[in-house]
Amino acid sequence: MGNEMSIIEAKFEAQKLAFAPIYFQVIVCLKELGILQLITKNKRGIQLSTISQELEISDYGVGVLLEAAASIGLVEYIDKNSVKLTKLGFVINSDEMTRVNINFVNDVCFEGVKYLKECIQNEKPEGLKVLGEWDTIYEGLSKLPEKIKKSWFEFDHYYSDDVFPEALKIVFKEKPNYLFDIGGNTGKWALQCCGFDPDVRVKILDLPGQLEIARSNVRSKNLENRIDFHQIDLLDEFQKIPQGADAIWMSQFLDCFSIDEIFTILKNVHQAVDQNAFIYILEPFIDNQKFEAASYSLIATSIYFTTIANGNSKMYSIDVMRDLVEKAGFEVVEEFELIGDSFHTILKCKKTS
Repeated sequence: MGNEMSIIEAKFEAQKLAFAPIYFQVIVCLKELGILQLITKNKRGIQLSTISQELEISDYGVGVLLEAAASIGLVEYIDKNSVKLTKLGFVINSDEMTRVNINFVNDVCFEGVKYLKECIQNEKPEGLKVLGEWDTIYEGLSKLPEKIKKSWFEFDHYYSDDVFPEALKIVFKEKPNYLFDIGGNTGKWALQCCGFDPDVRVKILDLPGQLEIARSNVRSKNLENRIDFHQIDLLDEFQKIPQGADAIWMSQFLDCFSIDEIFTILKNVHQAVDQNAFIYILEPFIDNQKFEAASYSLIATSIYFTTIANGNSKMYSIDVMRDLVEKAGFEVVEEFELIGDSFHTILKCKKTS
């Protein structure tokens, strides 16, 4: 609507924003109580009394939730006693991206984001304290309650896993013998590399908590002879990435750091590789998306980084990442945009100096 919005329309949009946290919890409640799922099953509509009886929820509870649901367009009333699902309600109930985002916001972000002002003022993730006493969320991932941990990893994997099949083809076109997975997380990429190429060896570099999870996953696949581990805190400039890699892979890793920290990490990579090695940076850049929904979600994710993750990182534009790569002594030799019909671009880089 932009500048064409009338003052009346602007006021309505403002109220949507003012009450957005309340309506968000209405959505969570509708899903967790099974109300939205039950309405979805009854395509022609369902009476409120039937919902109340089948789910053992009071008439009052069903009524107040569905009034709110109708107000935001999830359902519409057929008559005063029955409702049916709208297209928006179908997406909220059935779309995987939406499910992952809702769970992530509710379980990981909702309480902590209230500390946004303090995060901006102090340049620290002040909202993280609602989850645990760590400097960054990455230190505490393995210690999070299972429900929160599940929502975090589902969010992380949703925005990376679909891209792996195409990414493997891109990386293994150069036939690397020894690949370093920096920020390897659960080891999912390393395991897929070993499945794709029977000869490749992989080293996962990460913090102790993540390596603990990755080791367990590698053991379960009996791949200890091909995947090894290197504990490292890349915010400590004295801890150097070891040499010997033919390829270095960083998947949704650099967005976990500030611009200055990314530059420091890239310089660390620079000292570890020769001019024959390729560096692959996989990121969902906010200005390189097919759909507004993706850009909108990624920009909101920056606020998660501000309040929960580390207090100083964000989702970046592609130009910012290109500039950092060049300043660190690399050149982008090839770009693979939105590979596998995903949100991601791969920057393939080589050392120039």
